[in-house]
Amino acid sequence: MSNPVDLVLGGLAVLSFLLQLWQLLGAVRFRFRSPHPAGSPGPAGPADATEPSAFTPALTLLKPLKGVDETTRECLRSWTRQDYPGARQILFGVASSEDPACVLVRELMAEHPGMDLELVICPERLGVNAKVSQLIQLERKARHEVIVISDADVWAPADFLRRAVAPLRDPQVGLTNCFYRQANEETFGMRWEAFAVNADFWSQVLQSVALKPMDFALGAAMATTRQRLQGIGGFSALKDQLADDYQLGHRIARSGGSLELCPVVVECRSGRLGFGAVWAHQLRWARTIRVCQPGPFFFSILSNATLWPVLWGLVSPGSVSVFVATAFLVFRLGSGAVMERRLAGRTTASRAGMPIWKDLLQAVIWALALLGKTVVWRGVRYQILRNGDLVRLADVDSTP
Repeated sequence: MSNPVDLVLGGLAVLSFLLQLWQLLGAVRFRFRSPHPAGSPGPAGPADATEPSAFTPALTLLKPLKGVDETTRECLRSWTRQDYPGARQILFGVASSEDPACVLVRELMAEHPGMDLELVICPERLGVNAKVSQLIQLERKARHEVIVISDADVWAPADFLRRAVAPLRDPQVGLTNCFYRQANEETFGMRWEAFAVNADFWSQVLQSVALKPMDFALGAAMATTRQRLQGIGGFSALKDQLADDYQLGHRIARSGGSLELCPVVVECRSGRLGFGAVWAHQLRWARTIRVCQPGPFFFSILSNATLWPVLWGLVSPGSVSVFVATAFLVFRLGSGAVMERRLAGRTTASRAGMPIWKDLLQAVIWALALLGKTVVWRGVRYQILRNGDLVRLADVDSTP
């Protein structure tokens, strides 16, 4: 290294490698304990074979829905097949009686006449966030102290509720949440997103938790209590927030409740998505994180384990830089496959150089997230305010 540019790029390449190594070590050490979907080996590595807790209080599951695809039926059915001896109330919410999800829910109710299932029409628009509007209306009908919230596209293993609710036995625990994996990889865009979730996202969460207690929630499936919800103002406090799951966990943590990661993995299943839809989702996700955690998001580019080695090798193409940068990229490919297998039990998304493609695409997403304040969500364009609130773009004078 003979010039400042060489020194800077080489230093950034080394730093990104060390951060990737840290993520890999954290991923390898994390202990999962969950059955896996039929036909899937599930997370690899050591498993805790202890029996689920005998603490199984009555609970209410809130399921806001909008539309259906080919995966919706099995996702919803997984919640009716939980190995949970305690009383369960499941509330399915839709904004309109014309929503096609109504037909599916009624079929589930007919399949399980002895279960406490209810279809709730939630016509009120109580805030900009349509999902939270439904949650507010579902919360009114909840009869039990323990509240579980899960997205419509989430498939849960049979022991999820027992595992997720168990930590709430400790009154200091305010909320439990869990990692999730992307199940569908039909298109290039879906493989990109699957790798981002199944390899990188969860290991980055573990990296964050290693530095400080968890103060945000992962929204695929969460369990808390009515008391904790009331302590932060209920779902009404989140009605205009884009990152409602993040804010739910953050506000519970700020109010004194600890957040626990349940060592269970659920699956997010969706219909076929093209590259444009995945791009819009990734950009929305990045801008959400930027608003929630501006400092960590800005510096997250330092952990891009492809960008810096590639730039170093291209700008300073010496024998040392090219050799070391190539070694770093090989490590990136291997570590990505290991982390994906740990969470998802397979390495399909990390094939064909996907870790490299993902990192390069993510660098563009990172830059666009810094340059813009709008997101597209459920076909509507919104502007994100500094406090995380959403405003319909039609109501503001804004540029993308």
